[in-house]
Order: sequence, then C-alpha cells, then structure tokens
Amino acid sequence: MTQILILYYSHGGSVAEMAQYFSRGVESVENCEGSLRTVPPIRTTTQTIESDIPESGPPYVTCNDLVNCDGLALGSPTRFGNMAAPIKYFIDSTSDVWISGGLVGKPATVFSSTGSLHGGQETTLLSMMLPLIHHGMLLIGLPYTEPGLFEKEGGGTPYGATHVAGEKNDLPVTKNEKELCFAAGKRLATIAKKLKN
Repeated sequence: MTQILILYYSHGGSVAEMAQYFSRGVESVENCEGSLRTVPPIRTTTQTIESDIPESGPPYVTCNDLVNCDGLALGSPTRFGNMAAPIKYFIDSTSDVWISGGLVGKPATVFSSTGSLHGGQETTLLSMMLPLIHHGMLLIGLPYTEPGLFEKEGGGTPYGATHVAGEKNDLPVTKNEKELCFAAGKRLATIAKKLKN
C-alpha cells in the first residue's frame, strides 16, 4: 500500500476541508491510502503542553509519519504571504529526518488558503516548498492540463491547489477548488506509487 501523508494546519476550517479532497484524490488511485495529520496551534503568550491526541480531528503528526510516508501533501493557511507558524514550528523540528535522509526522493505537493485572491497564495506555497527542497523531496505542481487553472474566480495555481476563503473566512471551497485538490492528491499518489514500485 502506498502511504500518502496529508499534513496541514487549519485555523478557520478551509485547509482542513481541502485536505479531505486531497485524501479523496489519493484514495482514487488503486492501493493508495491517505493519512490525515495536523499540528497543534502555537501560543505566543504562554507555553502550554498539548495532549498527544487533539480533542477532535486527525491526530498530531510525528516525525515517524514523515519517515514512513511515500509522499507528502503539505497545507497551510497564509500568514502575510508565508506558511502559518504551527506548520513552520513542526518543520523546524525535523532535523533528525533531514540528517537521516528520510524524505529524500519522495514526492511532495503543497496547498493553501488565503483571505483574498491576491493574499499571497503563491508565496505561501513557495515558502512551504523551501524546506521540502532541503529535505530532498521531489516537488509536484498542478499542470495546465487541469482546466481549473484557467478559471477566473477562486484559487488554483500551477504551484499547488489554493482556496480563497474571503475576508471573514465565509467563502466556501468552490467546486473548481475541490476538483483541483482532488486532482493534486490523485497526481501525488500516482507518482508516489510509481516511484515506490
């Protein structure tokens, strides 16, 4: 079974919903399984210890999840054109995986959600790609054979799937955005399966 790790942080729920469509795309490929994982929030005022198991949603990710996956989809909301701090905090803790080469040669893709159409979608995706390059991963985008990249509204870039959530996080994930998430998950799983075999 080809294991795809779908790792994300979601504050308003949009990135979590996108992750579900990634998982569906992954599992549309025979003998491929998507594992949803998240990271705990970060608090700047006090240091608190999170339980190893969140109250709801998928489990928190571990470095073993990274080492044991055959491919990675990494998702984050945009924070000033960059990935959110909880995702960055986790990535910063993966030096042992980097030293061991645990992710070298594995395919990866990235996805994000922003408050506005020009809210830093592509820079956020690029910010998530940089540590994956350092880990030796093979980056996968969305090719222009996906018709959704030509839509005039909503998200979607060749760098990865995106969503425009609106200023008040009140815009639902559109049909086109869902299809791009599904397509990206399917593409990641197909490539991971080929590389594994």
